[in-house]
Amino acid sequence: MSPTSATVELEISQGIATLTLSDPPRKNCMSPELGDALQVRIAELIGRSDLRAAVLRGAGGTFSAGGDLAMLDKLRASSFEEARRHMLSFYARYLSLLDLPVPLVAAVEGAAIGAGLCVALACDLIIVADDAKLALNFVSLGLHPGMGATYLVPRRAGAQRGLELLMSGRRFDGKEAVSLGLALEAVPAAEVTFTAQRHAQKFAQGGPLAIRALKKNLGVDRDALQQALEREALAQAESYGSDDLGEGLKAAAERRAPHFKGK
Repeated sequence: MSPTSATVELEISQGIATLTLSDPPRKNCMSPELGDALQVRIAELIGRSDLRAAVLRGAGGTFSAGGDLAMLDKLRASSFEEARRHMLSFYARYLSLLDLPVPLVAAVEGAAIGAGLCVALACDLIIVADDAKLALNFVSLGLHPGMGATYLVPRRAGAQRGLELLMSGRRFDGKEAVSLGLALEAVPAAEVTFTAQRHAQKFAQGGPLAIRALKKNLGVDRDALQQALEREALAQAESYGSDDLGEGLKAAAERRAPHFKGK
């Protein structure tokens, strides 16, 4: 699959931007190429004084199937420092969405797995399909969580529930996501984008200076998030040097349970 197949589509109507992660053949996996495309789109939007709100969605009925497993396997051959730097750069591509000065609503249909779910959690609100397939499955691959998971998940779900979700890597649906505090509203899949846009339209009706200031004041603690990202990059670099990650990736490809040995 050519890397150029990964794009981010952008539509702007009445001050509302709709960003669509688009790499359907790979279920919008979190590849460096898709991250580059998103970063370019965010840069296009930041300077627009007419922008009032934004929606982030995935093409093909899937938000994102998670990290690019081919990228993870390739990083196993990297040095510790190369892997650490790569991950920090990788996170920055996707988390550039935090630089948007207006409210950003995630419209999550289908799967949102691992780093893909973390990108949704970095948005201000999440509207999710009630039957969405969600998981923070890093440990199921033998990989420490990344993409701000250790900050973003407890921030929404609380310390104990965040720990349970990250350490189990279990799957859950959109309805449970709402009960956990990870999403605002669960609706039928066909209504997800419409509902997200409806919330964006409400925000767009407010005074733009007040909305932008409120977004800044209620947003993530960027210093705390950066500290979490630094720790995650170190831990993920250690994971890349482990046999466990190799087993986790092999098990995922063979669609079987992994057999980790702790080394």
